Amino acid sequence: MNVFEALYTTRAMRRVKPDPIPEEVQRSILDAAIRAPSGGNAQGWRLLLVDDPETKAALGPLYRDALGRLFEGHYKPMRERAEAEGDEQTLRVMRSSQHLADHFEAYPLLLFAFTRNDPGGGSIYPSVWSAQLAARAHGVGSALTSVLGLFHAEKTFDLLGVPPDKGWTLACTVTFGYPTGRWGVAPRRPAHEVSYRNRWGDPVGFEIPDPLWPGQD
Repeated sequence: MNVFEALYTTRAMRRVKPDPIPEEVQRSILDAAIRAPSGGNAQGWRLLLVDDPETKAALGPLYRDALGRLFEGHYKPMRERAEAEGDEQTLRVMRSSQHLADHFEAYPLLLFAFTRNDPGGGSIYPSVWSAQLAARAHGVGSALTSVLGLFHAEKTFDLLGVPPDKGWTLACTVTFGYPTGRWGVAPRRPAHEVSYRNRWGDPVGFEIPDPLWPGQD
């Protein structure tokens, strides 16, 4: 797969099939992840795969509770505004996020990314993104979420056997599965509307009204 096809079409894919992810694909995902840039080449992170049904069954209620807290807390004003204004794009994203929560146990593979001494995520997130790009190359969709670490880190650590006294933090969880829908380029505000040059607010100097990757339908 062309690298630009992977970059342009790797987006959150939360509606997936329950089909298992073959071991050779899992191996590729992890091997790509550990090749990502790492501060001081320290690899100060750990990646934990979960496909055990009992473990997923125990984590599912925690995840749904965490997302519910987020929707009724930080995201509540945004949700209410979207409902009042008929902002279908925002509501669609929220429904997709709820779908992930409702079907958490059904995802065939989960990846939990743990880190320490990386408060800004400069090492862990390149690693996770490489895992997601590798998954895309194999036709596997993924979606990154961080709510378990925000609301139920201690219980998640306990369920996964993570040592609580070694300085680890749960950076994110990634779901994997073969998508039920089609790949495509996600609609975004053009780069020139969200980018500057030299000083905040100054034009970047060019416009990109349409995606530069020519392979989209």
